[in-house]
Amino acid sequence: MKDTFEQYAKNLQLEQLFSKLGTPDPRKLAKTAEHFSRKEAGKRDEIVLNYFGQAGINRIVNAITDRLLDSPKLSAKAKVLDVGAGSGFFTTKIKDKIQAQLPKVSFYAMDLTPAMLVSLTSKHNGITAFVGIAENLQDSIKEAKKHFNVPSKFEAVYSTLMLHHSLEPEKVFKSIKTVLKKGGKAIIVDLCEHHFEEFKMELGDEHLGFKPRNIHEMASKHFSAVKVEKLEGICCKSSGRSAEIFVASMLNC
Repeated sequence: MKDTFEQYAKNLQLEQLFSKLGTPDPRKLAKTAEHFSRKEAGKRDEIVLNYFGQAGINRIVNAITDRLLDSPKLSAKAKVLDVGAGSGFFTTKIKDKIQAQLPKVSFYAMDLTPAMLVSLTSKHNGITAFVGIAENLQDSIKEAKKHFNVPSKFEAVYSTLMLHHSLEPEKVFKSIKTVLKKGGKAIIVDLCEHHFEEFKMELGDEHLGFKPRNIHEMASKHFSAVKVEKLEGICCKSSGRSAEIFVASMLNC
């Protein structure tokens, strides 16, 4: 590793980076990163736990882990990328479960908010983190290579509760495919469509969840094997509000 993550994060010019990565509104995206730095970075883990509870967290972690370990099986030294990893709340749990069976699998974490990734790296030094955008993973990785040893391709890419923050969710599926090896797998977990407009102000959400059939349509444009399921019994709960969860599984055949 050429830099420590703290050095790297301190020197980043976010608006300039996001402009280079081709986002349509780099200033807005930089403000989004600022929002998460100010409101959530220090307490992200607590927020997630309060929303889903330990039982819900375990279900989400197991859903992703089971699909990562399912056929096609990861190789002994597979490289796995978490897109929109945030503070690493899910990343670290999934990594520990996978490495219990495949100890040489390597994990990488990307997010648009440096402060979130500082939190991740401070509690788990076995994950390589870098800043980028989900809509352009290929160029995000090229920029990250200037600072860290990041592979160009991965055997698996997953994302947990990131898609509803994306400015252009349809581009995320194409972006993921560009960094997946042939035969690789992708997994996206996110909120089903809901009507809580206040989530946009409270949590910085861009979208009020998604219809599973729309997720299937977006994914099918880029992947030949797509399955979208609801995770029954898992709900996002806060002050009596609840939104269901879906998991989308895709293969790069």
